[in-house]
Amino acid sequence: MMKKVFLFLFILSCSISFCQSQKLKTIIINTKELENKTYIGFDGLGNNYYIKDNVFSKQYESQIWEYKNVALGKITSVDYVNPLKIVVFYEDFNTIITLDNQLNEIQKLNLFDIDNTIFASKIGMASQNQLWIYNALTQQILLFDYLKNTSKIIGNPIQENIKYTQSDFNNFYWIDEINNWYSIDIFGKVTLLANIPPFEKIQIIDNEKLLFSRDNILYSLNNKTKVVYEIEIVEKSFQNYYYKDQILAIFTNQQIKNYKIKLP
Repeated sequence: MMKKVFLFLFILSCSISFCQSQKLKTIIINTKELENKTYIGFDGLGNNYYIKDNVFSKQYESQIWEYKNVALGKITSVDYVNPLKIVVFYEDFNTIITLDNQLNEIQKLNLFDIDNTIFASKIGMASQNQLWIYNALTQQILLFDYLKNTSKIIGNPIQENIKYTQSDFNNFYWIDEINNWYSIDIFGKVTLLANIPPFEKIQIIDNEKLLFSRDNILYSLNNKTKVVYEIEIVEKSFQNYYYKDQILAIFTNQQIKNYKIKLP
């Protein structure tokens, strides 16, 4: 009983009563035609990433590279946190593909063959030749060494169902079904960052900032100042968005509109 009370008070103390403040203004940079592709986002080198008809493509100005693997079914996710080693995940076949910067295949990792106790549902690139893996079978987070084909469990099993995950080299983030936002670092330290407002789509910027959308309105949340800002955009509806290095891309079925914005 005391443990439950302690857990409740701990979560309550980390929950945030975010107050909504003024709107954040944006400056339109340019508009691009999307041509019936799913836009994933862009990296710091100016490359744009797309998926169309289950073909993953990368574009830099007029140059286009493509990767497809029909035998592995539908692409589940793409991680390009390292543009020189891109990770493509095929959940149906429990398989991870790593690609170089021209989308040539470097390595194919069939987790069924390597360790049949791993059923990956979320993956991402980590530091030190490792991948983040969320093992749906055990509800645990792993660090997988893709050079040695070995894995280690970090942290305890996650109790709540996961709604969203994202990762960078040093942290794996997740948001559970009661909107608690957590991070775990490569040493296994788990931090409850906040309890966040309801959302439809979300992008974590770092452990202090995230973007989320609801009812076709885009918001910026600052976990440090406890403020939610509404972001001014011209689109009345949009499919998704992506933010990096003070550039916000809003994409619909037909267009990508890039805005300049500085998040507080």
